[in-house]
Amino acid sequence: MPAKAASLTVETIKPGSGPQLIFSALDSAVAGEVEAEFAAAGHVVVSNSRNHRMDPLVPLLIPEVNPDHLDLLPLQKEKKGWKGAIVTNPNCSTVFLVMALAALRPFDPKRVLVTTLQALSGAGYPGVASLDASANVIPYIEGEEEKIEAESRKILGCFENGGIEPYAAEVSATATRVPVIDGHTETVSVELDKQASRDEILHAFRSFSGDPQESSLPSAPLHPIAYHDLPNRPQPRLDAEREDGMVVHIGRLRSCSVLSYKFVVLGHNTIRGAAGAALLNAELLAVRGLIN
Repeated sequence: MPAKAASLTVETIKPGSGPQLIFSALDSAVAGEVEAEFAAAGHVVVSNSRNHRMDPLVPLLIPEVNPDHLDLLPLQKEKKGWKGAIVTNPNCSTVFLVMALAALRPFDPKRVLVTTLQALSGAGYPGVASLDASANVIPYIEGEEEKIEAESRKILGCFENGGIEPYAAEVSATATRVPVIDGHTETVSVELDKQASRDEILHAFRSFSGDPQESSLPSAPLHPIAYHDLPNRPQPRLDAEREDGMVVHIGRLRSCSVLSYKFVVLGHNTIRGAAGAALLNAELLAVRGLIN
């Protein structure tokens, strides 16, 4: 144990005590009520739990994609009576898909098919039984497909008239678990409403950035999307931990005979998809003056 950690005191905290900023990784069985209690008492809760993600008044935040959704926070005070606020991370697989789709917004994605190949660490500890996971693919993760489909449309939606109008694209997801330790891979096919060349799409991926890069937030990568030209990349073991695990990797962009284009996406599920996402969200709250 690092000396810095060994010297810390572990306390039971109650709403109204402790720091203003609270990171929550509580189990969903208890997270909903507990997080609301802390928000009501004046804490700003940055949550990785699923309970409040689809609440119409709670931002489901990816700082490069939808920072304007933080305009929901005053409505939490007005309509819920909270002295503080709740901001949520998306599902890890959703983060990687939406980063790619956000880069393609100039071409209006209309239909999206995604199949995830999700790492074992995404199931938590102790996770998937070894005899289930070894040399195997499990073609079902409870609740995962529904999260990806609903969360993507909320994140890409527009803040208007005091709420989020979900993005109009149709998203269809298939979620699988594969024997990889860290790093979720996704195969994506997308139909674009506006015609675009391959070079235009490559430029959109490579030039994509947002508020975290403009504000030089400490956890933000310089380029949030890394495009790989080699035909056998990205790969979890080679790429997931690059840039401290905060980059979304894309490769194999090519035309699709059914939709418009298809490509492969990779992200580190426990960093950019969870802990790192929470840190980046908190940094955006700080630079916006939303926490003391």
